[in-house]
Amino acid sequence: MAKQLEWIEKELDNLKEAGLYNRIRTLDSPQGAWLVVDGKRVLNFCSNNYLGLANHPRLLEAARKAMEKYGLGPAAVRTIAGTMELHLEFEERMAKFKKVDSSISLQSGFNANLATIPALVGKEDVIFSDELNHASIIDGSRLSGAQIVRYAHCDPADLKRQLDQHRQKFPRALVITDGVFSMDGDIAPLDQIYEIVQNYEAVLMVDDAHGEGVLGQGGRGIVDHFHLHGKVDIEVGTLSKAFGVVGGVVAGNPLVVEWLRQRGRPFLFSSAMTVPDTAACIAALDLLEESTELVDRLWENARYFKAEMKTLGFDTGLSATPITPVMLGEAPLAQQFSRELFDNGVFAMAIGFPTVPRGKARIRVMISAAHERADLDRGLEVFKQVGKNLGVI
Repeated sequence: MAKQLEWIEKELDNLKEAGLYNRIRTLDSPQGAWLVVDGKRVLNFCSNNYLGLANHPRLLEAARKAMEKYGLGPAAVRTIAGTMELHLEFEERMAKFKKVDSSISLQSGFNANLATIPALVGKEDVIFSDELNHASIIDGSRLSGAQIVRYAHCDPADLKRQLDQHRQKFPRALVITDGVFSMDGDIAPLDQIYEIVQNYEAVLMVDDAHGEGVLGQGGRGIVDHFHLHGKVDIEVGTLSKAFGVVGGVVAGNPLVVEWLRQRGRPFLFSSAMTVPDTAACIAALDLLEESTELVDRLWENARYFKAEMKTLGFDTGLSATPITPVMLGEAPLAQQFSRELFDNGVFAMAIGFPTVPRGKARIRVMISAAHERADLDRGLEVFKQVGKNLGVI
């Protein structure tokens, strides 16, 4: 081994000793309530496939038809030869769905944050960011070069204190929060944040990755949930969770969207969303606009599972959404818990540092509209068995 890389081997050994090494499992089936993982059929409590759309026949058919007409990849960035009528149709449909004036699509939700934040603020400016915001927000903020001021998690009062202390030092300010926090499942108090931010000449941005398809009327997201249409400047989202596909979207103020077409670096320098992905996202919008059935089923499943887990004695944190963290504390225990779940036919991965703080390791259960009541009951029985075996309950 090259001497200059020996440090990596040591760091990997340290991760293994600390119980923080990611052992990545392999799927050999479509997404759904049940999966084939490492050759074993298991109940799926891991995926972000909230509405069961990742293998939905209408999305598959839409992707096939689009490929027959347009081919597979756009083979260019949007600003040269990569903008197809499908992209424009999706962006128009998404704006209508979100009840905003404009939207722009990107390659992923991560890229949507990397495109948006550095385009809006620079080294002379300031970002006020919830301390538990997603890694893509953190990375986008760092790339911008702006001063980053963190405020206490979901604490509007602390946000106001930070704005009072720092806002006037900078020409431009951006306030960013996740809508639904992916590790804890809690919801940002966006209504209170808006009431504060509007007094400071700051742009308000929410990353709705885990809110789209989940919160609001028919899954329209956190802005709809709080009835804040026209008041939040930017909604960033991903199409890889409730939409079941892949891609990112930025919706909201048309000035921001037009600026991203000119200065959003992932939009300018990375090829456009592929044809089948874009067509499948349009089909997902069709389903969401036709009926709230899938969203309603998701919430019914989530309420049932969380109530039963609490009855069993598990700590499910402060979640107010279908995300169900099963709090265990230390990473080695969480990894052992996950292994025993898998041995008993339940696929639910351990989450530890650095994704969550040290001492806050957990199993994060992702409930889906694809689950039947019998699936949930099977999962509950296995959690009960493993929890007793490991002295958690």
